[in-house]
Amino acid sequence: MQQTEDQNKAAAELLEKRLRLLLDVKAAETGAEPSFSEIAAFLRERGTNLSRSRWTYMINGHRKVDDAEVFAGLAEFFDVDVDFITGDSDASTPEKVKAQIDLVRSMRAGKVKSYATRTLGDLSPETLRAITQFLDQEMTQ
Repeated sequence: MQQTEDQNKAAAELLEKRLRLLLDVKAAETGAEPSFSEIAAFLRERGTNLSRSRWTYMINGHRKVDDAEVFAGLAEFFDVDVDFITGDSDASTPEKVKAQIDLVRSMRAGKVKSYATRTLGDLSPETLRAITQFLDQEMTQ
């Protein structure tokens, strides 16, 4: 029984990671992360329902979701092979996703730098440089 729970948790976490990556890639391509409403409307036009609670489970890795219709619709929305979304071990990262990963990392680092600057108030130039160097090192790993 424990093995199955561990497998379900791993599947939920893998789906979360892949969906978050796809959301970031879409944001890099379009300038804005797609909203739940956009994604749900896209799926609804294709005859598939996606509830907000199910979407929340999926993008937060809370529960294993196994819905072929939803996965097929999401694959179409993000323009990737459904095997990438379902976590098929043989599915490699799509080329368009690989091409955007560096941009996505830069965007994430930029958000962190901006957040740190706003949250921590007046930072000395040395502190800001130290934060920037740390984030740059993390991005290259």
